[in-house]
Amino acid sequence: MGDVDKVGNLMITAMPSAKTCAEAWLRAATHLVDNGDEAYNLVVDIDDARTHTQHDRLIIKGVDDFLRLKRANPISTVINTIFPQHLYLQHGDGAFVKEYLRGYNSLKNKGWGRYFQRMVRWPAEGGGTTDQLHELVRRLAQQHSAARTFRNVFELTRYDPARDRNRNRNRQCLSFLSFKLHPQRGLTLTAMYRNHDYIARALGNFIALGHLMAYIAKRVGTNVGPLTCVSTHAEIDTASAQPDPDGSGEACLGWRLTEARHLVRSMQALAPSKRTKPKGVAQ
Repeated sequence: MGDVDKVGNLMITAMPSAKTCAEAWLRAATHLVDNGDEAYNLVVDIDDARTHTQHDRLIIKGVDDFLRLKRANPISTVINTIFPQHLYLQHGDGAFVKEYLRGYNSLKNKGWGRYFQRMVRWPAEGGGTTDQLHELVRRLAQQHSAARTFRNVFELTRYDPARDRNRNRNRQCLSFLSFKLHPQRGLTLTAMYRNHDYIARALGNFIALGHLMAYIAKRVGTNVGPLTCVSTHAEIDTASAQPDPDGSGEACLGWRLTEARHLVRSMQALAPSKRTKPKGVAQ
Protein backbone atom coordinates (compact mmCIF):
# COMPACT_ATOMS: atom_id res chain seq x y z
CA MET A 1 0.00 0.00 0.00
CA GLY A 2 2.94 2.35 0.52
CA ASP A 3 5.67 3.41 -1.88
CA VAL A 4 8.92 2.13 -0.38
CA ASP A 5 12.13 3.82 -1.57
CA LYS A 6 15.62 2.55 -0.79
CA VAL A 7 18.51 5.01 -0.63
CA GLY A 8 21.55 3.13 0.61
CA ASN A 9 20.42 1.73 3.94
CA LEU A 10 17.61 4.27 4.34
CA MET A 11 14.05 3.00 4.12
CA ILE A 12 11.20 5.42 3.43
CA THR A 13 7.60 4.22 3.41
CA ALA A 14 5.30 6.95 2.07
CA MET A 15 1.63 6.09 2.40
CA PRO A 16 -0.96 7.44 -0.07
CA SER A 17 -2.53 10.67 1.18
CA ALA A 18 -5.68 10.17 3.25
CA LYS A 19 -8.61 12.48 3.86
CA THR A 20 -9.10 11.66 7.55
CA CYS A 21 -7.30 10.31 10.61
CA ALA A 22 -9.06 6.94 10.62
CA GLU A 23 -8.46 6.42 6.90
CA ALA A 24 -4.77 7.23 7.35
CA TRP A 25 -4.48 4.95 10.38
CA LEU A 26 -6.13 2.01 8.64
CA ARG A 27 -3.97 2.31 5.52
CA ALA A 28 -0.77 2.53 7.53
CA ALA A 29 -1.74 -0.21 10.00
CA THR A 30 -2.69 -2.50 7.12
CA HIS A 31 0.65 -1.83 5.47
CA LEU A 32 2.44 -2.74 8.69
CA VAL A 33 0.47 -5.98 9.11
CA ASP A 34 1.20 -6.91 5.49
CA ASN A 35 4.92 -6.14 5.76
CA GLY A 36 6.32 -7.71 8.89
CA ASP A 37 4.49 -5.54 11.46
CA GLU A 38 7.01 -2.69 11.40
CA ALA A 39 8.47 0.03 9.18
CA TYR A 40 11.13 2.71 9.32
CA ASN A 41 10.40 6.30 8.30
CA LEU A 42 6.71 5.73 7.78
CA VAL A 43 5.18 8.92 6.33
CA VAL A 44 1.44 9.55 6.68
CA ASP A 45 -0.32 12.60 5.21
CA ILE A 46 -3.83 13.57 6.39
CA ASP A 47 -5.79 16.21 4.49
CA ASP A 48 -8.18 17.08 7.36
CA ALA A 49 -7.43 15.68 10.80
CA ARG A 50 -10.56 17.31 12.28
CA THR A 51 -13.22 15.55 10.23
CA HIS A 52 -14.59 12.03 10.77
CA THR A 53 -17.00 10.25 8.46
CA GLN A 54 -19.51 7.70 9.68
CA HIS A 55 -17.06 5.00 8.58
CA ASP A 56 -14.26 6.73 10.49
CA ARG A 57 -16.32 6.74 13.66
CA LEU A 58 -16.81 2.98 13.38
CA ILE A 59 -13.05 2.49 13.14
CA ILE A 60 -12.40 4.83 16.07
CA LYS A 61 -14.99 2.97 18.15
CA GLY A 62 -13.56 -0.40 17.14
CA VAL A 63 -10.02 0.52 18.19
CA ASP A 64 -11.28 2.18 21.38
CA ASP A 65 -13.39 -0.87 22.29
CA PHE A 66 -10.33 -3.10 21.87
CA LEU A 67 -8.19 -0.89 24.12
CA ARG A 68 -10.89 -0.65 26.78
CA LEU A 69 -11.43 -4.41 26.68
CA LYS A 70 -7.72 -4.85 27.33
CA ARG A 71 -7.84 -2.21 30.10
CA ALA A 72 -5.33 -0.08 28.22
CA ASN A 73 -5.59 3.69 27.88
CA PRO A 74 -8.63 4.49 25.73
CA ILE A 75 -8.38 6.83 22.76
CA SER A 76 -9.67 9.78 24.82
CA THR A 77 -6.74 9.42 27.25
CA VAL A 78 -4.24 9.23 24.40
CA ILE A 79 -5.76 12.39 22.90
CA ASN A 80 -5.56 14.29 26.16
CA THR A 81 -1.83 13.66 26.60
CA ILE A 82 -1.25 15.88 23.53
CA PHE A 83 -4.19 18.28 23.79
CA PRO A 84 -6.73 18.22 26.67
CA GLN A 85 -9.76 18.65 24.45
CA HIS A 86 -12.25 17.80 27.20
CA LEU A 87 -10.86 20.52 29.48
CA TYR A 88 -10.82 23.02 26.63
CA LEU A 89 -14.49 22.35 25.84
CA GLN A 90 -15.43 22.54 29.54
CA HIS A 91 -13.45 25.59 30.64
CA GLY A 92 -12.70 27.58 27.51
CA ASP A 93 -9.59 29.30 26.26
CA GLY A 94 -8.80 31.30 29.37
CA ALA A 95 -8.95 28.59 32.01
CA PHE A 96 -8.30 25.15 30.53
CA VAL A 97 -4.49 25.38 30.81
CA LYS A 98 -4.76 26.25 34.51
CA GLU A 99 -7.17 23.36 35.04
CA TYR A 100 -4.81 21.01 33.24
CA LEU A 101 -1.79 22.11 35.30
CA ARG A 102 -3.76 21.87 38.54
CA GLY A 103 -4.59 18.26 37.72
CA TYR A 104 -1.04 17.55 36.58
CA ASN A 105 0.47 18.95 39.77
CA SER A 106 -1.75 16.69 41.89
CA LEU A 107 -0.46 13.51 40.22
CA LYS A 108 1.90 11.32 42.20
CA ASN A 109 3.43 9.86 39.05
CA LYS A 110 3.79 12.70 36.57
CA GLY A 111 5.31 10.42 33.96
CA TRP A 112 6.92 11.20 30.63
CA GLY A 113 3.97 10.93 28.26
CA ARG A 114 2.07 14.11 29.12
CA TYR A 115 3.11 16.10 26.12
CA PHE A 116 0.81 19.05 26.74
CA GLN A 117 2.63 19.81 30.00
CA ARG A 118 5.88 20.06 28.05
CA MET A 119 4.14 22.42 25.63
CA VAL A 120 3.04 24.92 28.26
CA ARG A 121 5.71 24.47 30.96
CA TRP A 122 9.05 23.93 29.26
CA PRO A 123 12.16 24.57 31.43
CA ALA A 124 13.49 28.02 30.57
CA GLU A 125 17.12 29.02 30.30
CA GLY A 126 18.21 30.49 33.61
CA GLY A 127 15.36 28.92 35.58
CA GLY A 128 11.59 29.03 35.54
CA THR A 129 9.46 27.82 32.65
CA THR A 130 8.19 29.06 29.30
CA ASP A 131 4.86 28.49 27.56
CA GLN A 132 5.99 27.16 24.18
CA LEU A 133 2.45 26.81 22.88
CA HIS A 134 1.20 30.33 23.40
CA GLU A 135 4.50 31.89 22.43
CA LEU A 136 4.10 29.97 19.17
CA VAL A 137 0.53 31.25 18.79
CA ARG A 138 1.73 34.83 19.37
CA ARG A 139 4.48 34.56 16.77
CA LEU A 140 2.24 32.85 14.22
CA ALA A 141 -0.45 35.51 14.62
CA GLN A 142 2.14 38.28 14.29
CA GLN A 143 3.58 36.79 11.12
CA HIS A 144 0.18 35.92 9.65
CA SER A 145 -0.81 39.60 9.69
CA ALA A 146 2.61 41.00 8.72
CA ALA A 147 3.37 42.53 5.35
CA ARG A 148 6.28 40.11 5.00
CA THR A 149 5.53 36.70 6.44
CA PHE A 150 8.14 34.22 7.66
CA ARG A 151 6.25 30.97 7.08
CA ASN A 152 8.82 28.39 8.14
CA VAL A 153 10.14 29.27 11.61
CA PHE A 154 7.62 27.76 14.03
CA GLU A 155 8.51 24.70 16.09
CA LEU A 156 7.59 22.98 19.36
CA THR A 157 9.93 20.44 20.91
CA ARG A 158 9.04 17.45 23.08
CA TYR A 159 12.39 15.75 23.37
CA ASP A 160 14.30 17.08 26.37
CA PRO A 161 17.94 15.91 26.57
CA ALA A 162 18.07 16.62 30.30
CA ARG A 163 15.18 14.22 31.00
CA ASP A 164 15.23 11.80 28.10
CA ARG A 165 18.76 11.16 26.86
CA ASN A 166 19.59 8.34 29.29
CA ARG A 167 16.27 6.51 29.04
CA ASN A 168 16.03 3.43 26.87
CA ARG A 169 12.47 2.67 28.00
CA ASN A 170 9.47 4.71 29.14
CA ARG A 171 10.53 7.84 27.31
CA GLN A 172 8.73 10.25 25.00
CA CYS A 173 7.73 9.05 21.51
CA LEU A 174 6.60 12.39 20.05
CA SER A 175 9.82 14.34 19.59
CA PHE A 176 9.15 17.44 17.51
CA LEU A 177 6.39 19.51 15.89
CA SER A 178 7.06 21.81 12.94
CA PHE A 179 4.31 24.24 11.89
CA LYS A 180 4.12 26.17 8.62
CA LEU A 181 1.99 29.04 7.32
CA HIS A 182 1.16 27.78 3.86
CA PRO A 183 -0.01 30.55 1.47
CA GLN A 184 -3.04 28.53 0.29
CA ARG A 185 -3.67 25.81 2.88
CA GLY A 186 -3.17 27.79 6.09
CA LEU A 187 -1.61 26.12 9.13
CA THR A 188 0.16 22.84 8.36
CA LEU A 189 1.94 20.54 10.77
CA THR A 190 4.66 17.92 10.46
CA ALA A 191 5.01 15.74 13.56
CA MET A 192 8.10 13.63 14.19
CA TYR A 193 7.84 10.42 16.23
CA ARG A 194 10.89 8.40 17.26
CA ASN A 195 8.60 5.37 17.66
CA HIS A 196 4.91 4.88 16.99
CA ASP A 197 2.72 2.14 18.46
CA TYR A 198 -0.08 1.74 15.93
CA ILE A 199 -2.45 -0.17 18.21
CA ALA A 200 -2.10 1.68 21.50
CA ARG A 201 -1.33 5.20 20.31
CA ALA A 202 -1.34 6.20 16.64
CA LEU A 203 -5.05 6.79 15.98
CA GLY A 204 -5.47 8.85 19.16
CA ASN A 205 -2.29 10.75 18.31
CA PHE A 206 -3.60 11.73 14.87
CA ILE A 207 -6.90 12.97 16.31
CA ALA A 208 -5.12 14.90 19.08
CA LEU A 209 -2.80 16.63 16.64
CA GLY A 210 -5.88 17.70 14.67
CA HIS A 211 -7.32 19.25 17.86
CA LEU A 212 -4.03 21.03 18.51
CA MET A 213 -3.94 22.42 14.96
CA ALA A 214 -7.53 23.65 15.25
CA TYR A 215 -6.78 25.39 18.55
CA ILE A 216 -3.75 27.19 17.13
CA ALA A 217 -5.34 28.08 13.78
CA LYS A 218 -8.37 29.65 15.46
CA ARG A 219 -6.16 31.98 17.50
CA VAL A 220 -3.96 32.83 14.54
CA GLY A 221 -6.93 33.52 12.27
CA THR A 222 -6.09 31.02 9.55
CA ASN A 223 -7.34 27.73 8.13
CA VAL A 224 -6.35 24.26 9.29
CA GLY A 225 -4.27 22.58 6.62
CA PRO A 226 -2.81 19.09 6.25
CA LEU A 227 -1.13 17.05 8.96
CA THR A 228 1.97 15.02 8.08
CA CYS A 229 3.29 12.45 10.53
CA VAL A 230 6.78 10.97 10.16
CA SER A 231 7.32 7.90 12.32
CA THR A 232 11.02 7.04 12.23
CA HIS A 233 9.91 3.62 13.47
CA ALA A 234 6.33 2.34 13.46
CA GLU A 235 5.03 -1.02 14.59
CA ILE A 236 2.02 -3.17 15.28
CA ASP A 237 2.62 -3.21 19.01
CA THR A 238 1.81 -5.78 21.66
CA ALA A 239 1.32 -5.25 25.39
CA SER A 240 2.23 -7.38 28.37
CA ALA A 241 -0.27 -8.08 31.12
CA GLN A 242 0.37 -5.89 34.16
CA PRO A 243 0.12 -6.99 37.80
CA ASP A 244 -2.95 -5.87 39.73
CA PRO A 245 -1.74 -5.88 43.37
CA ASP A 246 -4.73 -4.04 44.84
CA GLY A 247 -7.31 -6.11 42.96
CA SER A 248 -8.87 -3.01 41.40
CA GLY A 249 -9.25 -4.71 38.02
CA GLU A 250 -7.67 -1.74 36.24
CA ALA A 251 -4.33 -3.27 35.24
CA CYS A 252 -3.75 -3.81 31.52
CA LEU A 253 -4.56 -7.35 30.40
CA GLY A 254 -2.12 -7.16 27.49
CA TRP A 255 -2.53 -8.46 23.94
CA ARG A 256 -0.61 -10.66 21.52
CA LEU A 257 0.47 -9.89 17.99
CA THR A 258 -2.21 -12.19 16.58
CA GLU A 259 -4.87 -10.14 18.40
CA ALA A 260 -3.43 -6.86 17.12
CA ARG A 261 -3.43 -8.16 13.55
CA HIS A 262 -7.00 -9.37 13.95
CA LEU A 263 -8.05 -5.91 15.10
CA VAL A 264 -6.61 -4.30 11.96
CA ARG A 265 -8.24 -6.92 9.72
CA SER A 266 -11.59 -6.44 11.44
CA MET A 267 -11.36 -2.69 10.85
CA GLN A 268 -10.70 -3.39 7.16
CA ALA A 269 -13.95 -5.33 7.07
CA LEU A 270 -15.80 -2.13 8.03
CA ALA A 271 -14.84 -0.47 4.75
CA PRO A 272 -17.85 1.16 3.08
CA SER A 273 -19.18 -0.05 -0.25
CA LYS A 274 -17.43 1.55 -3.21
CA ARG A 275 -20.85 2.49 -4.50
CA THR A 276 -21.68 4.41 -1.34
CA LYS A 277 -19.91 7.64 -0.50
CA PRO A 278 -19.93 8.21 3.29
CA LYS A 279 -21.19 11.52 4.53
CA GLY A 280 -18.58 13.66 6.26
CA VAL A 281 -19.31 14.77 9.82
CA ALA A 282 -17.09 17.36 11.45
CA GLN A 283 -16.15 16.64 15.04
